[in-house]
Amino acid sequence: MTGTLYVLLACVLWALDTLIRYPLLAAGLSSLQLVFLEHGLLLLMMLAVSRVVGASLWPFKRGDWPALLVIGGLGSALGTVAFTQAFSLMNPTLVILLQKLQPVVAVSLSAWVLGERISRGFLGYLVVCLAGSLLLMWEDLLPFVGGQDWFYQSGLQTRLLGYGLTFLAVISWGASTVFGKQLSQRGYGTSALMNGRFAVGLLCLLPWVLALQPDALQVTSVQLGWIALMVSISGLLGMAFYYHGLKRIASRHSALAEMCFPVAAGLVNWVFLGFALTPLQCLGAALLVGASLLVHWPLRWPLFRPAQHRSNLDASVSVDQ
Repeated sequence: MTGTLYVLLACVLWALDTLIRYPLLAAGLSSLQLVFLEHGLLLLMMLAVSRVVGASLWPFKRGDWPALLVIGGLGSALGTVAFTQAFSLMNPTLVILLQKLQPVVAVSLSAWVLGERISRGFLGYLVVCLAGSLLLMWEDLLPFVGGQDWFYQSGLQTRLLGYGLTFLAVISWGASTVFGKQLSQRGYGTSALMNGRFAVGLLCLLPWVLALQPDALQVTSVQLGWIALMVSISGLLGMAFYYHGLKRIASRHSALAEMCFPVAAGLVNWVFLGFALTPLQCLGAALLVGASLLVHWPLRWPLFRPAQHRSNLDASVSVDQ
């Protein structure tokens, strides 16, 4: 039970991220600027932790670079920028809920990258996940179905861009999960993977920042303090609790506990930021979160019998949240 409580606590800390990230965006910080500073602080903190525990700062070999570019450049840099930008374009609760498509992407990619088998049951879960996602977006997709002049509807193009960025983040994080698992199979531990993720992510963000926002470091001390608090709470402390709990419970049990994250995030966003969901969106959220859970915790019916060796992805799916 203790391990489950640690995972639940990690989910609550992840949910608090919005309370800092969204106001910083509203205060004028760009998504690129915020993610760049976030990576810089996370890398400094991880290097300090590695020094304290005596872990190697860079144990990777030349052949690890393709996987590092995926988890750092695609997952950590591009995925987090897209996720953060989507926050400023649409209801952040929808962004967080649609992020639960990530296990579906991870399992699909694992069949190609890691050669793992996809069961018939997974295809059923995929249909339910897509149905739930459509219900979440239905009010914005309705103009297309009804043949209305959607192009002239106020704010619709902005929300559609937000959906596109959300799905870009989902695909990026799903790919990062698979290649992170590939690196872990080569013997690299959590500290090494996090160091590699943040270092390569920062390296990929640097030319982007120099070209588009060379004044990215020009933030107030108060803003920098809030960013440091955000990465400490949802980044380092949240992940520390998550891995601490994961050592004590099976990965499928952690997947059940992780469903607390979208629920907690939705409540936090509703109570403190005023972002509510419609009844139809609540139904879509229930379908999406439930099917995402069953990807980890399959039913024992013949149709839903999973591949025997696919569960090794479960422990790493949430690393990219």
